[in-house]
Amino acid sequence: MFRRILVANRGEIATRIIRACKELNIEAVAIYTPPDRLSLHVKKADQAFLLGDHPVKGYLNPYRIVELAREARCDALHPGYGFLAEDPRLPELCAKYGITYIGPNAEVITAMGDKTIARQTMIKAGIPIIPGTEDNLASADEAVQWAEKVGFPIMLKATSGGGGRGIRKCADAEELRANYERVLSEAQAAFGRADIFLEKAIENPRHIEFQIMADHHGNVVHLYERDCSIQRRHQKLIEIAPSLFLDDELRAKMGACAVEVAKAVDYRNAGTVEFLVDKDKNFYFMEMNTRIQVEHPVTEAITGIDIVALQIRIAAGVPMPYKQEDIKIRGHAVEFRINAEDPKNNFTPSTGKISRYHSPGGMGVRIDGTAYPGSTITPYFDSMCAKMTIWGMTWEKTVRRCRRALDEFEIRGVKTTIPYFRQIVQTKAFEQGDFDTSYIDSNPELLQYKEKLSREDLALIISATIGAHHGL
Repeated sequence: MFRRILVANRGEIATRIIRACKELNIEAVAIYTPPDRLSLHVKKADQAFLLGDHPVKGYLNPYRIVELAREARCDALHPGYGFLAEDPRLPELCAKYGITYIGPNAEVITAMGDKTIARQTMIKAGIPIIPGTEDNLASADEAVQWAEKVGFPIMLKATSGGGGRGIRKCADAEELRANYERVLSEAQAAFGRADIFLEKAIENPRHIEFQIMADHHGNVVHLYERDCSIQRRHQKLIEIAPSLFLDDELRAKMGACAVEVAKAVDYRNAGTVEFLVDKDKNFYFMEMNTRIQVEHPVTEAITGIDIVALQIRIAAGVPMPYKQEDIKIRGHAVEFRINAEDPKNNFTPSTGKISRYHSPGGMGVRIDGTAYPGSTITPYFDSMCAKMTIWGMTWEKTVRRCRRALDEFEIRGVKTTIPYFRQIVQTKAFEQGDFDTSYIDSNPELLQYKEKLSREDLALIISATIGAHHGL
């Protein structure tokens, strides 16, 4: 087992990895930039290194990060998600300097990060994919020709895309031509590559992903699925495991397919195979994420498997401790991404100091986050300030627990998605698991929620009312 691991990330995922390290008796080394000097991941680590003066650039510099790992005498490095987690330079540098990278190798990250290469690989492996181009598009004219071949509507996508960026839906040739240069520009700005491809748009699908784990001894298993259909602008808001849409037969078929995807690219460590499922329950490979996912806690909740600890053990060469038949689904789980955003203002990020923070607790409630009273939400990073995972033995009990926990959760000083989620979990659609990727856009009335008043708010209202009554 490793002696010391450098956590090449920040925020809640860095704290999550540090906790796993401590339970495995491994020292954890944190990295940070000036805005994060008081962050929880810095406080919880055994050692922490400043990356430089810039708020963000240090987290994006694999050379500096590996240099610090060597300086701290780390024998392994965990990338978390985001930042450099899908940058092949990081595992390449780790290999060069004898540091174990906790994740797949650079070749697999490159192949799966390029969506056209991934599609070509899946075609060779006999995996069902969404109809579309096999190579990058050369021009808007070629895009129109392909779109007419597969049929509108279509999706223009950045080849190196992720996180919902570089994606545009086009209903006809005119809209496609109007969006072509825009998606090229978005791809260049977000991913450094002006390469795009085209897929047929699957209308109102379910977004279902399977968690896979693969060791260095040829063993690959899946940990069942997560339903990520409740999303806005192709970015996930709520994740549910297992999916209420899949039956046992389809679940087994998709799980086996996810394992075949991993085997087709000789995958190692934790990964996620993402599918779109249409209303007739036909499923199509969409992409593979070569890292831990934000939503991994819902899978941990229903399987009882610590995915991050298993990542570390696999990277150390320990054989997979599970066979597929050993892994069972127990109950239901839901993860809410508590983002510092204003849903009523097109989910615009909200920054500032958190004046009040009261998280829920009790059986079946898990909080992963780094927010606390007095902490500051800065404009430099992703807007997620916490994640809440709710577990219950039945779906009915899980829904009731979601409502109770969201009602208890209070964050003041910035706008958050909490009141919006309170509205969603009260709906019949949520109760019945009746939603697809169009759910948010199709239900604008959900934004007509009222903010829950705090005791301080009520006191001010009462004081002002009394003052007005007495002419003060």
